[in-house]
Amino acid sequence: MYQNYITGQTSLTLNLDFSVPENHLINVISTFVDSIPDDVMLETTSDTGRPAYHPAMMLKILLFAYSRRVFSSRKIERMLEENLPMMILAENRKMSYHTINNFRSSDHANEVIKKCFVYFTSLLEDEGLIRESAVFIDGTKIEADANKYTFVWSKAVEKYHDKLKKDAVSLYDELINKEVIKTMAEEEVQTSQGLEILAQETEKEIKKITKEIEEEPKVIPGGSKNKVKRRGLKKILHKLQKDLIPRAKKYEEAEKIFDGRNSYSKTDHEATFMHMKEDHMRNGQLKPGYNIQAATTNQYVVDFALFPNPTDFRTFEPFLEQMKSRGILDKFHNIVADAGYGSEYNYSILEENYSDKDYQIPYTLYEKEQTRKYKKDPSKIANWYYNEEDDYYIDKSGVRFNFKYYSQRKDRTTGMFRDFKIYEADEFQLTEELTKLAKTKTGRQRQIHYNPNWQYLKEKAKETLQSEDGKRIYGCRKTDVEPIFGHMKSVFGMRRTHLRSKKKVETDIGIMFMMMNLSKYGAKRKVKPLNYYSKKQKTEKFTAKMNFSVFLSGIKA
Repeated sequence: MYQNYITGQTSLTLNLDFSVPENHLINVISTFVDSIPDDVMLETTSDTGRPAYHPAMMLKILLFAYSRRVFSSRKIERMLEENLPMMILAENRKMSYHTINNFRSSDHANEVIKKCFVYFTSLLEDEGLIRESAVFIDGTKIEADANKYTFVWSKAVEKYHDKLKKDAVSLYDELINKEVIKTMAEEEVQTSQGLEILAQETEKEIKKITKEIEEEPKVIPGGSKNKVKRRGLKKILHKLQKDLIPRAKKYEEAEKIFDGRNSYSKTDHEATFMHMKEDHMRNGQLKPGYNIQAATTNQYVVDFALFPNPTDFRTFEPFLEQMKSRGILDKFHNIVADAGYGSEYNYSILEENYSDKDYQIPYTLYEKEQTRKYKKDPSKIANWYYNEEDDYYIDKSGVRFNFKYYSQRKDRTTGMFRDFKIYEADEFQLTEELTKLAKTKTGRQRQIHYNPNWQYLKEKAKETLQSEDGKRIYGCRKTDVEPIFGHMKSVFGMRRTHLRSKKKVETDIGIMFMMMNLSKYGAKRKVKPLNYYSKKQKTEKFTAKMNFSVFLSGIKA
């Protein structure tokens, strides 16, 4: 048995008013985006040409599309024709995928999405949704939309560039011996511009020799010395133009792109090769990606940033400066992060520039130092006896270490100078056995390096973390910031970026984070679910449905 299916009959078209429930996500998106002032949302453009679509409407469309795990501009274009909530947001306007992608890739969209987080943080503050007056910071790596195998390594470029410079110097010496060019500085010869000068001078000399050959009498048997010289210069010119100059330009351009990094991808120059958590081959494969830093409170993202370096502790200072410049950090009193950010440099930055804030950030060995095994380890200086008056240490075996001198080191990554006190074991101890223990295997006196500033900062961090407020606030970290990345990668399916270059990826990630904020904010609002009806409403709904069925049957009759 089949349902009735007859084609060719005339049908009555009913114009029904379609709408969405009050608690639908598009209402939350519209309300928030419309609350942003026009002077922030609009861009100053010229009056010529066709007027552009309003940025507010474009932003609403992208936010809703991302909430449905639709990231392709072509699929978003299709949603504008088929999806009812999307049609309501776009006011039944049709846009091409070019228009959608051009807006998403624009600098204006990048600025707008960054300012959205400032207004959303103010909204959280007004509604009392800031948790413990604390901002929780953490990072994750996301794969870039770049080819995995088009990598460029800084060590390889440096190696071959040095070899090219040596070839350039030897070629320069040859041209000097042939009296083709004048004396130049060695550093100038090793650049692409210097090689171009060599090529120009060589080409001039070849033209000069060619002219001399044409003026020579043709009765000379076997040619002339000028022809031999010209042949050698042509060979040098060909090597300069086809090999040395192009490679020199390529290496110089690569060194500019590196900008302190160790690698980049040819298909996305701002992506750096790094280890990812998703290592399916289990071989430690490096993939092009970005390091996303997110600041959250109550599982809402209040700010984010992208960095090319894989380690977190180097991103801490610039990320705090960004939040401070936007006025977001002023709304929080506590800064919370995991042990990946606990370093002497970051603690010093917090003490100097953010003295009005409290921070709950453990250092790398904080958890290990609380264990019984660490406290009983005789090799740890923290377990030795220290005489403050005479400034000496005695280890567990009885060897005495007296202060010898101060030392200073410069950190390669941060440029910070670190001060150390060097203690050395006395040459003569109380017993011969201790005298032997005071030496290393190579026969030198044992030394220990003690950093007073680092020890002071660690003790202060430990005191804060072990206080009641510190334990409570730091205990919220795992349930606040870490679920954000889990939702982004697993629930909403963003395991790889959809655009290339840092600014465009920032817009891509920003739309995702803002959509997550609005989805959570809308779900937490006290509204009735879509399938909720009272007993009276159910009766009225059933009656209306029956009346509409009777109406349709009357039309068919």
